[in-house]
Amino acid sequence: MSGIFETLRCSECVDWGEKRNAIASVAAGVLFFTGWWIIIDAAVKYPSEKDLNHSYHACGVIATVAFLMINAVSNGQVHGDSYSEGCTGQTGARIWLFIGFMLAFGSLIASMWILFGGYVAQNAVVVYPGIAVFFQNAFIFFGGLVFKFGRTEDLWQ
Repeated sequence: MSGIFETLRCSECVDWGEKRNAIASVAAGVLFFTGWWIIIDAAVKYPSEKDLNHSYHACGVIATVAFLMINAVSNGQVHGDSYSEGCTGQTGARIWLFIGFMLAFGSLIASMWILFGGYVAQNAVVVYPGIAVFFQNAFIFFGGLVFKFGRTEDLWQ
């Protein structure tokens, strides 16, 4: 039973190397879109302030800013391969990436706090807005990771 997946050779049928950047970009875009779609759905379905506090949208905005910050720095700039000019150089690129990841993790943790502290612990009748805030931030977070680490830096692939 352990060797059942060894007989499947799907990677030989399709050459993923040439399409890796396109697949990663589309997957990240779908994740990002899905996150915002979920929270827009919750905001339309529960427009009142008592069901969905409008300040909870700040987590999604911070996650979006983190998504942009993480992907504004290439891997070559972080490694020091292609970025030696500018006022901060490689250190500035690493600090920028670190702040982006801190914002992304912070918004994901804050969305968990909103879900459990604002809805689950208080035995709220309507829990979907809290779930929507969490899934919005989770999808944006994983979309940023797919876009950052799923692509290659080689422009010729």
